[in-house]
Amino acid sequence: MPPRRRAPAGARSDLPPLKIIRKILLLQVVYYVCATVLILFTTVVYGAPFSLDLIFGWDSLRGDTTIGWMLGLVWMLNCFISVIFLLLFVSRSKLVPDFALTIHFLHLIATVLYTHSLPTNLLWWGLQFASAALMTFLGMWACQWRELKPIAFGGLGGGSSQAGPSSQPGTNEQDLGFGRGRGRERGLYSGGEYEMDAMKATGERAV
Repeated sequence: MPPRRRAPAGARSDLPPLKIIRKILLLQVVYYVCATVLILFTTVVYGAPFSLDLIFGWDSLRGDTTIGWMLGLVWMLNCFISVIFLLLFVSRSKLVPDFALTIHFLHLIATVLYTHSLPTNLLWWGLQFASAALMTFLGMWACQWRELKPIAFGGLGGGSSQAGPSSQPGTNEQDLGFGRGRGRERGLYSGGEYEMDAMKATGERAV
């Protein structure tokens, strides 16, 4: 049997699954960092105490309190900000739904581990579904816009760069009089032909 080839050093670290895991962890950390900054700013402005329950808890997200509605708006704003990071780190529209759903699934796991219970608040579940759907839609739209942008600009640039002197008005063959006897040059040189005929006729009469 032929000897097996050994994988080069560092080949395992370059596998796509490891890259995907790193991107998922990076997106999850950025997701929580942005949420923490927004919630901290909101609590300072509102005058409420800040705690991790506002981030990992589901009991504070209620529809009968002002802080509950403010938390809902903050999480939706965090969804818009996360679209920017999806565009930067993922940049492929086909992978956006997987990453967006993974972020919310990991947030569900973190919430269950922190509260030691499954969320029973309907507003919390509705917010998660709305945030996941909006993040997926906006992320796919942003990535598709980025994917199609070079094609659109390249087409316009290619048309303008390929346009040479022949595409400019007044520089083609017909305008310069190098045609085959059609168009403008016929009007330019037809007068000369008539003058020669008149001179020949005058010479014959003189003879």
